[in-house]
Amino acid sequence: MALTQSLDRSGTLAGFNINLLGRRITCMTAPAIVEAIDKACSENRKMVVAHYNVHSFNLSMQLPWFYEFMQSVEIVHCDGLGILKAIRWMGLSIPNQYRVSYTLLMPMLLHHCNQQGLSLFLLGAQPEHSQLAVERLKHRFPEIQLTGHHGYFSSQDPHQNEAVIDQINQVKPNILLVGMGNPRQESWIKLHQHRLNVNVMMAGGAIIDRLAGAVPDCPRFLSNLGLEWLYRLFREPKRLAVRYLLGNPAFVLHIFLAKFMTPAAEAVEMKPLHTLP
Repeated sequence: MALTQSLDRSGTLAGFNINLLGRRITCMTAPAIVEAIDKACSENRKMVVAHYNVHSFNLSMQLPWFYEFMQSVEIVHCDGLGILKAIRWMGLSIPNQYRVSYTLLMPMLLHHCNQQGLSLFLLGAQPEHSQLAVERLKHRFPEIQLTGHHGYFSSQDPHQNEAVIDQINQVKPNILLVGMGNPRQESWIKLHQHRLNVNVMMAGGAIIDRLAGAVPDCPRFLSNLGLEWLYRLFREPKRLAVRYLLGNPAFVLHIFLAKFMTPAAEAVEMKPLHTLP
């Protein structure tokens, strides 16, 4: 079934929710997500932005707390062609614009923050990469108030954890980008979101390493073919072998079984995107 999408006030494709095997995915374009982030900052509201790719979808099948967290946050955008293909295979043909990877989203968000003078805190990556990411972004986007802290601290150590939270709350950033990898970053946001004096919390994966230049972005033509996983596996085989060589077939199996053994309305369902709180 093809979807005929209307344009919203900004001229971009209107958003909607899709439930894929009971997992809510917020189908919004990158400009619409940036607009929602800006609105939360200007209205001094809290909002969490997470994302679904094949790996995080698998985690939602394995970890009940992870599933509950993803269901509870305001935006869970589609960050992977595998998710988009699964939705299409289930019968909903949606445009590529609803696939919003951080490679696409972050440049838009950074330019917007630079124009609006919004503040950004980077939490994650190795100490040297965290510092390098802050320095590079300050050079490229001088109007952004940038601060950072590495992710190599023990979230179980009360003293280390409290020191990080205190640093964030002293700065009071508009946007907190947490790049600790799944599921640690989601766990950290879940545990501390109500204590953090920030407007928008974003689960960013390896984006801080990419901003530092330590991890290069996947070439666009490979990404468009849905082969970013293969590119990343080639670069980091030891770390990512289990995730991709076992995780990808497991995801395909879930979708295959749902296609032929689950009523269509339960396997995939489109719902309107309610106004964000």
